[in-house]
Amino acid sequence: MSAPSGLVVVDKPPGLTSHDVVGRIRRLAGTRRVGHAGTLDPMATGVLVVGVEKATRLLGYLTLTEKQYSATIRLGQVTSTDDAEGEIISAAPAGQIPAESLQAAVATLRGEIRQVPPAVSAIKVGGQRAYKLTRDGAPPKLEARTVTVRELSVHEVRPDGDLLDLDVSVTCSSGTYIRALARDLGAGLGVGGHLTALRRTRVGPYREQDARTLDELATDLAVLPLADAAAAAFPRLDVTAEQAARLAHGGWLPAPELAEGQVAAFGPDGTLIALVTGEAGQARPIAVFLP
Repeated sequence: MSAPSGLVVVDKPPGLTSHDVVGRIRRLAGTRRVGHAGTLDPMATGVLVVGVEKATRLLGYLTLTEKQYSATIRLGQVTSTDDAEGEIISAAPAGQIPAESLQAAVATLRGEIRQVPPAVSAIKVGGQRAYKLTRDGAPPKLEARTVTVRELSVHEVRPDGDLLDLDVSVTCSSGTYIRALARDLGAGLGVGGHLTALRRTRVGPYREQDARTLDELATDLAVLPLADAAAAAFPRLDVTAEQAARLAHGGWLPAPELAEGQVAAFGPDGTLIALVTGEAGQARPIAVFLP
């Protein structure tokens, strides 16, 4: 019996890589056709969306959706990885930063910003991961990328001697590194900074209250069916049986009012036919889910 196609919303524990979680779900689902949407570092916890069987084809599009995090930033120390897993490489007193200076520095990291990813990251440079190059003693020079930070709010400020811990929430676009926000906030204040805790609370429409622990999933592997997963994440387009057959074979449909971005096309019986995108007044299939 083949594994059901759909999404598993995992509450990732600390200490495991995202690949470790995929391995667990492969064993539980009895298939190797499993992937995830958006890597979480081993230190991080929270929402990791895992696709099983045909739903793996949704993952690349889910990766592009907005994400939310809760995090703790420590000001006063710089680490080699921009988080608590790295070595402290410099320090400066941060315990007496004025509130107005802190808020002004935070404000510079909101909106559309240019961000240099951490050197210890999964970005590929010349076919190799940046973290591998860095650990081999040849850290790459990574280019700044445009990301959008829709929300960066400070909820609590906790002085600890020369250190200052900030509990924050972040809503941001795909590709935003929260470690880099911590690093850049500390740099802007002249004291250095790094991330000490990170929890992802939302990936697109999938929230932490939807997530289940690996222990819970070992007892009951809750798979959100493919059609339900697509309906939750994308605008809906209902098509006729004839139109569904055309999409299933890669054909385009007239659709002058199709919404921008990816749209999920459903047949008359509610079956997910394809993801489509608007192009020249037509719906062009970009991922087909029927054989």
